[in-house]
Amino acid sequence: MDNPVISWLFETDAVRVCPEGRPFWYTSGKLGPFYINTQFLFGSEQAALELLAVIEEACAGDRLAFYDKVWARIEAQLASCPIYAQLIDLLADAASQMDADFVSGGERRDFFFSMPVARKLGLGHLSIFKDLSTVYTNAQGVSMPSGQAGLAGKRSIHIADLITVASSYVRAWIPAVEALGAKIAHSLAVVDRDQGGAKILADAGCPLTTLVVIKPELFEQARAMGRITDKQLDLVLSFIADPDAFLRDFLLAHPDFLAGELAAGGKSAQRAQLCIDSGFAPEAALPKA
Repeated sequence: MDNPVISWLFETDAVRVCPEGRPFWYTSGKLGPFYINTQFLFGSEQAALELLAVIEEACAGDRLAFYDKVWARIEAQLASCPIYAQLIDLLADAASQMDADFVSGGERRDFFFSMPVARKLGLGHLSIFKDLSTVYTNAQGVSMPSGQAGLAGKRSIHIADLITVASSYVRAWIPAVEALGAKIAHSLAVVDRDQGGAKILADAGCPLTTLVVIKPELFEQARAMGRITDKQLDLVLSFIADPDAFLRDFLLAHPDFLAGELAAGGKSAQRAQLCIDSGFAPEAALPKA
């Protein structure tokens, strides 16, 4: 049976595949044919940006009021966006099979998914902020300093939007939960980029469950659904097989591309310069002096 999340990813532009000849710049200074913004599953890019603005404002204010401010916007979206509501149902179904006492989520995009799942399951929610401070909101929606929540010895399901190499877990989420005497026992994510994060989480004792893994099969199913073309599928498959060869072959086939990006200015020029400075571009594709 087709995975409905795949259709939703493309319908909301959470996954976008480039047209032929116009790959996307990544922050690393490399090129690729697709990007992922899992938070767009909130309904759209605009809706996600609006929630991010609410989250940022709430994070900057009274942390004990954080949950109520963010939940009000999430609750309204659940009532008005079927894709988002159905996605939360799928996550909650997966989480309900896990043995845990509360749900945790980290600033910022985890909150899109961790807060509504906790609410749906009748579990408390631990909000973890970038400075590693935490606030606990019980099943009744009452927030308190997490040190007063009696979490020692308890187990959480940490719900994330996207897993790449799980660096946020190692750097922040796991230490923040363990500082309370608790443990992340399970990890649940919407998307796994299949870049090693699952093994890192398994080794850390919080094995990963995910709704979608970024593998060729995902894009093959998207092509069967009519979400992408045959040419777009070919681009993605060549990138997945060898990302560095994709970059090299594209630049050699388009020798004026980097010069054009530098001339365009802005972020494109910054990424192109990073690509050159990092030694990613073959010599034959470098702009001519």
